[in-house]
Amino acid sequence: MPSTFNARDAEAYERVMGRWSRRLAGPFLDFACVDRGAVLDVGCGTGSLTFLLAERAPAIVSLSAIDVAPSYIAYAKANNRDPRVVFERADAASLPFPDASFDHCLSLLALHLMSEPGRAMGEMVRVTRPGGTIAGAVWDVRGGLPHARMFLDTAAMFDPAAVAVRDRYMTVPLAQSGELAALWRSHGLEDIEQTTVSVRFDFACFADYWEPFRTGEGTMGGYVATLDEAATEQLGTHVRAAYESGAEDGPRSFVASAWLCRGRLP
Repeated sequence: MPSTFNARDAEAYERVMGRWSRRLAGPFLDFACVDRGAVLDVGCGTGSLTFLLAERAPAIVSLSAIDVAPSYIAYAKANNRDPRVVFERADAASLPFPDASFDHCLSLLALHLMSEPGRAMGEMVRVTRPGGTIAGAVWDVRGGLPHARMFLDTAAMFDPAAVAVRDRYMTVPLAQSGELAALWRSHGLEDIEQTTVSVRFDFACFADYWEPFRTGEGTMGGYVATLDEAATEQLGTHVRAAYESGAEDGPRSFVASAWLCRGRLP
């Protein structure tokens, strides 16, 4: 299934998003209330959620994790030390598991990046046992990611191509209030709850904020990769001014909010 996220290099992903998905994984697991049985992680990336769940829940019998990006799966496999955990490259729209294989399905920061999240949700429902649960989390991209908005709004001020990138980023599916719950309802789940949670994105300095975008990874990194060196330097100058905002370069901390949703199969 195509994705709006430019997934190429696992090491770069760790700098762009992996370090922050690990911060969200804990609150998400607290909300999902998953601590036993057979579990599937859909869109596992480099394994942030999978590894934390395996560490926190010794009663988990098996933990399968899939992602469409080969480099992310290779990275996760190389870092796995738990025999209960199996990483596999697969498409969320066509999960390679029989019906009713899992007690719980989880998806952290993946559904909103998929071109057809409804198909992925249908597959998660298919492979989840009756009475099992499905929980997901997506960033509140329009209202809850000021560090991203700062980058995109700055770029859009002088590059029409960045306007298109910003518009596409801000209108991804499922990232508005109530949209996750509506998806859960449309697939027949019950006891649905949607809420929001916030973590912090902490940067040591401007370079810590800016350099990950230059790797070409992710939506904004993919945009930077289209620029020549002069345009990249111009963008960097403007983004630095926004980051510093009249103060010396140094640490900055940004709130990052996500929507969480869970429900139970009848």
